[in-house]
Amino acid sequence: MSRFRYGPWADGPDPLAPPYDVRAALDAVGRDVLAGGSLREALSELLRRGVDGHRGLDDLAAKVRRMRNAARRRGDLGGTLDQVRAALDQALAEERDTLAGEDGDDARWAELELATVPDDTAGAVRALAPYDWHSPEARATYESIREMLRNEVLDAQIAGLRQALESPDPEAMQAVKDMLADLNGLLAAHARGEDTEDRFREFMERHGDLFPENPESVDELIDALARRQAAADRMMASLSPEQREQLAQLMSDALSDPDLASQMAQLSDNLRALRPGLERGPVSMRGGEPLGYSEAVEAVAELADLEALEQSLAQGHPGATLDDVDVETLEQHLGASAASDFRALRELERELERQGFVSRDDDGLRLTPRAVRRLGETALKRVFSQMEASGTGDHDDRRTGSADELTGTTRQWVFGDELPIDAVRTLSNALRRGAGIPGRLLVEDFEVVETERRTTAAVAVCVDLSFSMVMEGRWGPMKQTALALSHLVETRFRQDALQIIGFDRTARRLSPVQLAGVEPEWVQGTNLQHALVIAGRHLRRHPDAEPVVLVVTDGEPTAHIAPDGMPVFSWPTTHETLNATVGQVDELSRYGAAINFFMLGEDPGLARFVDAMARRAGGRVFTPDLSRLGEYVVADYLRARRGRR
Repeated sequence: MSRFRYGPWADGPDPLAPPYDVRAALDAVGRDVLAGGSLREALSELLRRGVDGHRGLDDLAAKVRRMRNAARRRGDLGGTLDQVRAALDQALAEERDTLAGEDGDDARWAELELATVPDDTAGAVRALAPYDWHSPEARATYESIREMLRNEVLDAQIAGLRQALESPDPEAMQAVKDMLADLNGLLAAHARGEDTEDRFREFMERHGDLFPENPESVDELIDALARRQAAADRMMASLSPEQREQLAQLMSDALSDPDLASQMAQLSDNLRALRPGLERGPVSMRGGEPLGYSEAVEAVAELADLEALEQSLAQGHPGATLDDVDVETLEQHLGASAASDFRALRELERELERQGFVSRDDDGLRLTPRAVRRLGETALKRVFSQMEASGTGDHDDRRTGSADELTGTTRQWVFGDELPIDAVRTLSNALRRGAGIPGRLLVEDFEVVETERRTTAAVAVCVDLSFSMVMEGRWGPMKQTALALSHLVETRFRQDALQIIGFDRTARRLSPVQLAGVEPEWVQGTNLQHALVIAGRHLRRHPDAEPVVLVVTDGEPTAHIAPDGMPVFSWPTTHETLNATVGQVDELSRYGAAINFFMLGEDPGLARFVDAMARRAGGRVFTPDLSRLGEYVVADYLRARRGRR
């Protein structure tokens, strides 16, 4: 028998480890959201930074930027003219040497004809077309110019033609013409909306070796050709007017074959019709090495790829998504590791939505209740980690504060139930169903015990949403504190009734999801009076519960609700606002609620106000450091709910 030995993995990263931690990523996003940012901005920031050792978009974009700058220094786009000029000077020098050694009028007339050749490169090449060369070497050099230009033009448009045109077989050029005719017929049929799948396969079987991109569809073939066409147009636009004119003339002369010139012109028209809008502005490239025409076109095409890649990685335009990034282009230029890092980021964004942590609607991405529960759980753990255990025992207790009352009835379990399972009824259902395999239960076998919630404390948490909370960096701790308290009540004190009330110029009730998603607004006003009115309504809906009111604020009241129902704001605060607020404090005090204030900041006016209000209501004033706000609020809630009126 084979024997196996097991031990810890020590050969690099764990191959079975997940590529990322979705919950850790959610916590990172949640911190930014709770600090006042939008979910899209927070998720974008996470993707820019990267997660779990994977490079973020910023690192990838920086590498692309460095490669783009290097591509700009690749060479001189006008190098084709330099190459033609050098070959032409060589041919003229060889011809003049030959003529100098000849006697007779023909040699002298030839020398005179050479003396009248135009100075510009294109004009000289054209003027020498009918010239009767005396030197075989000079004739061969001149003819190589036309052949080089023709091959460069064709190779710039179709990447695999260079090798085909290097063949000495005279039928090679005819094969190129046949390929261009087939290609134009295919593109024209595709433009008419015809089904071109079979025709494309036949084309690739005949001419596929000329297309190293290995396109798998007509659209991929068009994209590859249009990329080079756009690069050629952009390269020409980057030259000076004189260079552009001379190079265009040389290219026209090189394609002196009417059939070849017609097919190339038709190909250019087809590509512009199928992929309009590919034109871009000129590009500035610097470098001492002269580039041939096809090399210059490829350099510009590569630069265009890097520019598009950098733009898509920046995610700067409205509606940008990670699907905009061409992963194949990214892998081609940055390597497999960069593509792997990017795929992990894209999968993380999709996984957050798939697992139900974020949802997408007409307004964009939103945190779901599941995500908010996770953020509340994380915030609560952070709070309990700061709280010192006292004589009452460990705060981090998994049991609820008080069990719900059993009603004596059971029902079938449904997805989402958190009620206790009735083990006896569940096993009985499996046996009655006739389960042949012991221990094999089906979903329909499970039954849960129905309970009735008993409320022992009614808690109103009033949180200040005025813009000063954002300006002073108090927005995030305030949100985290409220979510931690909400999660504590939901999971461990389910019999308590919690209401979160946000207030600036007016007050409104907020669910945990709404609180997590609320963003700061430039609204002046601190309407504590309205918040206490809503808190009083919440307490009266639970008359048998212990009333608890907690107020988190960084400013004295500057707004109240007038008798006509409209909010009134004034800074500095007025007697009308103070009297309205004091009236609500007194009303809650008569009801039996103690109001505890958590004062953020060191404003003397706020200190005097909350001190006076706490004395009137029999409450207390806390001035916690921001890092310990959650600890103070949760500890005070735990203390207050144990009291009785």
